Amino acid sequence: MGKGCITATKYFLFLFNILFFIFGGLIMGFGLWMLLDSQSFITVLQDSSTTLKVSAYILIGVGSFTMLLGFLGCLGAIYEIRCLLGLYFTCLLLILLTQVAAAVLIYFQREALRLETSKIMTELVKGYSGKNTTTEKAWDYIQGTMKCCGWNSSENWDKNAVIVNSSLTLYPCSCRNTSGGNTIDGGFCAVEPSVVLPIYETGCMSAVETWLFTNYGVILGICLGVSVIELLAMILSMGLCKSVHQEDYTKVPKY
Repeated sequence: MGKGCITATKYFLFLFNILFFIFGGLIMGFGLWMLLDSQSFITVLQDSSTTLKVSAYILIGVGSFTMLLGFLGCLGAIYEIRCLLGLYFTCLLLILLTQVAAAVLIYFQREALRLETSKIMTELVKGYSGKNTTTEKAWDYIQGTMKCCGWNSSENWDKNAVIVNSSLTLYPCSCRNTSGGNTIDGGFCAVEPSVVLPIYETGCMSAVETWLFTNYGVILGICLGVSVIELLAMILSMGLCKSVHQEDYTKVPKY
């Protein structure tokens, strides 16, 4: 490989690793958001799903590892250190295989995930007490912003313990489709028995699925973009590693 090609390969690899460092930061940030955000659909699920909590920690770990990998790749590319380039190639290969395995697993388990999500959400509606816990605030935020009520439909609220045991005609205030309303303690509103409930009829499941379908192209594009960058970085790192015929540890920066 000519000297000019080696130089070009080295700096292209350096650029790809800068992108890896940024992607790693985004992945870690998403994992932190899943754990810390108190007004999202994720918050409602994570209090009832151990799998989702574990997934958040995995994302944080993967993001941190990707940032470290990007740093090592930059170091190996600039100083042409074969051991770092070889380690970098191996780690990228493992990450790519893990991503493919995770995508296949999610695809074949999508129905099970959907059923688990439905079970969590219907149980949340049944046990909703209006005490403004973090989970209930997040659920109110979802119903209010997505203009939906219940999970499958507003009929899910017919099994809520507070509504069933109350002498008043109650409904969740976050489901209200009009302004005003008579709010009682907690997140419930009351109407006269003969009045039709002023609530949204559409369940939040269809609203969430619509949001996912709308953003499906963006999500898929990001995943494909990351995979292409990984493949190119693997090719460049292997080419640069082969061009460096002898270890020269004098190139390692001294601090």
